Amino acid sequence: MDHGTKLTTLSISVTIYKSYPMGTSNLFLYFFILNIIYLCFTGDNEAIDTEVVSTVTKVKDEEIKKEKIETRVTYNIVFVTAEAAPYSKTGGLGDVCGSLPIELASRGHRVMVVSPRYLNGTSADENFARVFDANRCIKLQCFGGEQEIAFFHEYREGVDWVFVDHPSYHRPGNPYGDSHGAFGDNQFRYTLLCHAACEAPLVLPLGGYTYGEKCLFLVNDWHAGLVSVLLAAKYRPFGVYKDARSILVIHNLAHQGVEPAATFKNLGLPSNWYGALEWVFPTWARTHALDTGEAVNILKGAIVTSDRILTVSKGYAWEITTVEGGYGLNQLLSSRRSVLTGITNGIHIAEWDPSSDEHIAFHYSAASLSGKVQCKTALQQELGFPIKPDCPLIGFIGRLDYQKGIDLIHWAIPELMEDDVQFVMLGSGDPLYEDWMRSAETTYRDKFRGWVGFSVPISHRITAGCDILLMPSRFEPCGLNQLYAMRYGTVPVVHATGGLRDTVENFNPYAGEGRGEGTGWAFSPLTKDCMLNALKTAIRTYRDHKSTWEGLMRRCMQKDFTWENAAIQYEQVFEWALIDPPYIM
Repeated sequence: MDHGTKLTTLSISVTIYKSYPMGTSNLFLYFFILNIIYLCFTGDNEAIDTEVVSTVTKVKDEEIKKEKIETRVTYNIVFVTAEAAPYSKTGGLGDVCGSLPIELASRGHRVMVVSPRYLNGTSADENFARVFDANRCIKLQCFGGEQEIAFFHEYREGVDWVFVDHPSYHRPGNPYGDSHGAFGDNQFRYTLLCHAACEAPLVLPLGGYTYGEKCLFLVNDWHAGLVSVLLAAKYRPFGVYKDARSILVIHNLAHQGVEPAATFKNLGLPSNWYGALEWVFPTWARTHALDTGEAVNILKGAIVTSDRILTVSKGYAWEITTVEGGYGLNQLLSSRRSVLTGITNGIHIAEWDPSSDEHIAFHYSAASLSGKVQCKTALQQELGFPIKPDCPLIGFIGRLDYQKGIDLIHWAIPELMEDDVQFVMLGSGDPLYEDWMRSAETTYRDKFRGWVGFSVPISHRITAGCDILLMPSRFEPCGLNQLYAMRYGTVPVVHATGGLRDTVENFNPYAGEGRGEGTGWAFSPLTKDCMLNALKTAIRTYRDHKSTWEGLMRRCMQKDFTWENAAIQYEQVFEWALIDPPYIM
């Protein structure tokens, strides 16, 4: 048989094979066609025979992959969280719990998110406008008596968004506090959330039937941490949730839900479970000589009782097992290292897309970068800067506090302003730094702008218009702004910590036969001089090596930080969680 006839026969045979669904009833047809191909192609043309085997193998692999997708295991997943965008958000926690559930639902899982129904008398209340009363009120036993709560519900984008309603969630301020500080009853408010979240899968007939007992609870930070303890202490001993699992997701270990030991009786737990939450402050941290330092730590209880533990980056999973990053829980977390995994957060690529972003004046992509230059010019005009296309424009977006390294920026600005650069900052927080930003505008009129407050449209315009994004965070469990920046071709300069170290690859101009590799600069240690050196290297690269800088931008924009990638890794953890038996004391 000649070369052309063989290829024609192969094409026809593969077409016939692919037209039939893969299944047991078609195995005969499958092997029959393979045998025809083999008999027709035997001969002296080894190149054709190799092509045939390669093609058939590829088709077979595609079918197997398709079959795996169709038959994958799906789960009933319950997120418990203090915030979920767009309903409530103060930071990354809200972004994660507003996006990841939607991605998991799109992959075939049944997903519920349980969060408080916050009402603070502002326009933010409109976020709950489409949420309706589920007509299900229940009474919870905690804080010395019965506490009545109601459930509200909205089904959106394949997810059951469930909101716990109670008067304690209706007050001015953000989810955790107001201008006077954190709310004094936060332990009460989030204990209610956890008790309600445990009951929701059992009592809410969403879509006609309840989620039932076989659930995977994803408990986020200390606010939801009591869920893991309740499952082990209150439900499993009575045969309820015996097939459920809890997975703790640590977004920020610095917040642990620590309260005086006397408050344990308010949590609705059996008295013999005090040890799971027991916490003793070291002597140096006690307030006076008679202070015994005894307390309860809800996050500690969650670490002890959860079936798996996740953090929002691989780097942070390691950091929290160290003395420096463990905030007193490092030894406990080290003892649970076998069930500790880090998964980098994703970003909402529809919201953060420079080719279609409604908040920016000009659109662009990795294939066509001309729109980014126009975005920079538009931002310079908006800020009142001189229009200088070749002047490096540096941006900072974030809270004005110690964690974000704002003090380093403060001390570095005088030296940085000696160079021909422009710098814009967007954020709020410490009043001292807010005042400093305002005064710096006057001192460096043509070079510095400080935008006190926060605005989503402005954050998008800064991200699109800047050349460099600076993030000198002391610690950063994951970080999202560097992911947004890379998506927009804005090169990040970051402190090499947590998720920043995981996601920003150090630029190497000599790799790839001189074409370079990497997506930015990750500096260490965290000092003013080290930060300035990294910034100056970035500025010099921007000015003197335009083609290299363009390569940096394109590599940044081509990175995959989608929630789909993260969701696949979460599914692997779900599988691991169900292999082992649940936690039992």
